[in-house]
Amino acid sequence: MKYIIFEDFAGEATPIIFPERVSFLEMREQIPYTKVLSAGIVSLDKGQIRCSGQSKELKMSASSNDSKTIAEYLNSQ
Repeated sequence: MKYIIFEDFAGEATPIIFPERVSFLEMREQIPYTKVLSAGIVSLDKGQIRCSGQSKELKMSASSNDSKTIAEYLNSQ
């Protein structure tokens, strides 16, 4: 799966996870948040969230905090 982490209107990091067949640019165009913080590929490895890679289209890559951000977001929902 792909992901983009946006800064929402409240200044919070908000991840959006979407299928590989959707391009980063297509997803970016659908989301109203103005700032992209990071983007890449997300997967589960032995129960752990792993983030890697980059979006050449958005000129963004995975950040070392992305796994934690996504896990915290999922746990809060």
